[in-house]
Order: sequence, then C-alpha cells, then structure tokens
Amino acid sequence: MTHDNIDQRVFDLYDEYCHGKIDRREFLQKAAAISIGGASALAMAQSLFPRYAEAQTVSFTDERIRPQYVEYISPGGTSGKMRGYLVQPNGEGPFPAVLVIHENRGLNPYIEDVARRAAVAGFLALAPDGLSPVGGYPGNDDEGRELQRSLDPDELLQDMFNSARFLRDHRLSTRRLGATGFCWGGGAVNYLACRLGEGIHAAVPFYGAAPPSEDVAKIRAPLLIQYAANDERINSMWPQFEEALEANGIDYRMHMYEGTNHGFHNNSTPRYDEEAANLAWERTIEFFREHLS
Repeated sequence: MTHDNIDQRVFDLYDEYCHGKIDRREFLQKAAAISIGGASALAMAQSLFPRYAEAQTVSFTDERIRPQYVEYISPGGTSGKMRGYLVQPNGEGPFPAVLVIHENRGLNPYIEDVARRAAVAGFLALAPDGLSPVGGYPGNDDEGRELQRSLDPDELLQDMFNSARFLRDHRLSTRRLGATGFCWGGGAVNYLACRLGEGIHAAVPFYGAAPPSEDVAKIRAPLLIQYAANDERINSMWPQFEEALEANGIDYRMHMYEGTNHGFHNNSTPRYDEEAANLAWERTIEFFREHLS
C-alpha cells in the first residue's frame, strides 16, 4: 500500500502511536473503527508498520564504505559508555564528519542505512545508539520506543553530545562536524546546535522539536530545517522558532514539503514520500558539502 492510498486520519493515528500517546493495540482498534467506502481502515494501519529489509538502499557490504560498530566513553550519560555505528568512505581520509541521530526508538536499520548513505556521499558518519547503555536497539520499534521512554532525557541528550564530540575528534575526521536527525533526532540536532556553538558547522533537523527560544542565540552553525506539511504537532513550534532565529540573525533555510507527513524520509513505511525524501536528502548532502568542505 502506498502513501497516496492511505487516509490522513490513519496517518494521524500512526503519529500518535509513534510518539507514545496510544499503544499498538489502541492504534489498530481506532483505525479499524474508521470506515472508508464501507470498509475498515485496519489494512491501512497495518501497512504502516516498518519493513526494514525491503527499505535498505546501501548494503553493509557495499565496497564504497567501511562500516563498524564502535564503543566510546560518555561522561554524564545514561551509563558512561556508548556504542555507535561508524561508517567511513572507502579511503584513508580524513573526511568531514556527520552525526546521524535516530528517532524515538533507538538505532534501527533505517538509521543505519542513512549513515551508510552519508558515507557513500563522502562523509565519516556516526549513528549513535541511545539505547546501547540498556542493551541496544531490541530488534523492533515497539520495544525500542518503550526503552527510550524509560531513559532520563537529559542523560540521553548528553550521550548525543558526547557522540558528537567523539566523532568530531576521531582520527578520521577533519574536525568539520555536521549533524542530521529525524523526529526525536531532529530535536536532538537542534539541541546540539545550541549547545555546541562553534563546535558544529552545519545542522539539518528533519521534523524535529524546536529548541527553547532563549537558547537559539547560542547557535553558530547554519541550519537547514526540513518539515512535513501535515505535521501539526511539530509545525506549531515553527513560528516561535522562526522569530527567535530572525531575532538572533541565525543563518537558516527552511523547507516545507507539501503533501507529506511526519516521517516522510523513512522509506520503510508508507509515510515515505519518495519525491520529497529524495529532494530533502539531496539538499542535505549539498548543504553539508557547502559547509563542511
């Protein structure tokens, strides 16, 4: 089932499910109660669950890259240690570096694939697993979401901060650091842009929560902000965020992708919008090349 075949009400319910407002059972029950042409929308709801194996775009055996899992210290984080998926382009380096931050469910196969895409484009990419201190991504999004929700949010953000510093200072890095992230990870990118100041050189949040307005003045990196048009929860934060960016003279670009839903870049579910996702990723890579070269 494709994006265009699914009723917007089902997409809205899925967004509630993804962000923990309702559980899987309630999501399916509410979808089943929606009648479309005399038929239940249950099949639409079931089609939205991710199919990661089908969505892989860059194989982990691709000869253009060298992927590995790495461990590093993370003072002040969930446990003091972190694990991440480090992917370097095939070559000796050094390379400009890009941190890839996961959604609200840990380092799933989609995010690993995004890290490989970044490496194919010439960047040293690190995708940290915020769940690694509690066992790592458990293999399914429902359990991953519950695990991430159980963590202290400030400690989890500290783990992302430490991941950024680890990547920036890596021997294969030019010390030119960029960051991109999706959903929770988009908000984490905004957080890092505020906290790292001149220590980060480009930030690309995808449909991420805006930072507090009082923190926006700390941003030094240019921002490329990517939004889905049908994403009321996140987009309601934009006017205040935009006002703070303008007031503080921050270098930013914002793109709103018409007809898309939250998660449109994730090609493992029918929320994926191929045209918008490809354009957003092209813009992301161009932005990183512009500011990290």
